[in-house]
Amino acid sequence: MYTYFKGIVTEIEGNNITVDCNGVGYKIYVPNPFSYNIDNEYKVYVYTKISEDDVSLFGFKIKEEYELFLKLISVKGLGPKLALPIIATGSINGIVDAINRENILYLTKFPKIGEKLAKQIILDLKNKINIEGNVEEENNNTEELMSVLESLGYKLSEIKKVIPSVNPSETLENQVKEALKLMLK
Repeated sequence: MYTYFKGIVTEIEGNNITVDCNGVGYKIYVPNPFSYNIDNEYKVYVYTKISEDDVSLFGFKIKEEYELFLKLISVKGLGPKLALPIIATGSINGIVDAINRENILYLTKFPKIGEKLAKQIILDLKNKINIEGNVEEENNNTEELMSVLESLGYKLSEIKKVIPSVNPSETLENQVKEALKLMLK
């Protein structure tokens, strides 16, 4: 139905954002809403799910996430609401690698993905995911990194001292590790 929306983010909630496109606000469920900033313009690739009593939009900052999401929801028993947390908590390369290597343990770490569904994902998608282009994650993780460090008990003043020294091209997990090492110095 839609390929993408380009507009200004006007609201950020726990699992969604609102994007204003020419005066119309679209509620879009996204993997990480806090990677967006209010009043900034974004291009959000969207998948439209239409059911008997609901129309929902699921959005992604980068096309590779969108393509992986489409592959995941093609698996029997794996709908958009189960696929979204997989995209949110895993890296594109990590997910594809886990599927191709039949790593059930990695796949079952995602919310509501049991062994049976993990095996189905592998059966349906092994060696069938060919995501073209740059699959490096978009790493605008500064706010998320700060939030993680705050939740670990560090003061904002301490966090702000180490943030500039953390490599922004790393995954959030590696950024946290790097920040913790810097905090301990």
